[in-house]
Amino acid sequence: MFELHERLEQDSMLIGHLSLCQVRLSKDGRYPWLILIPERSGIKEIHHLSDDDQLQMMRESCQVAQIMEEVLSPDKVNVASLGNMVPQLHLHHVARFASDDAWPGPIWGAHPALLESEHELEQKSHQWQQWLSRIQGFVVA
Repeated sequence: MFELHERLEQDSMLIGHLSLCQVRLSKDGRYPWLILIPERSGIKEIHHLSDDDQLQMMRESCQVAQIMEEVLSPDKVNVASLGNMVPQLHLHHVARFASDDAWPGPIWGAHPALLESEHELEQKSHQWQQWLSRIQGFVVA
């Protein structure tokens, strides 16, 4: 049975579901940042997924990255699976801008998280839900 790692639960909020992955919004308001988490038990790496799930995860990741690119016009969309602190497979999707405070370096460890209020998170959540509704099969949480 799928269980979300407590750190992912703590650091993000659920905004919807794709056919394989949960889509979560990072609570760090410093960057536009979504996280995809395949709803499969005990998966640490993409290559641990079935062949079909690997392809589906790549499709969903590309769809989310494309939406980020279309609606935000970032200089770069970073997609990363690190997992050093959280072993559960998850893909970060971060829209990066030459004007952001970590550019051109990585965001991890550059600055403390800028935690948003519940109101700000709700507003961003609704906006992302509208944008992601362009993806066939996206279901609002």
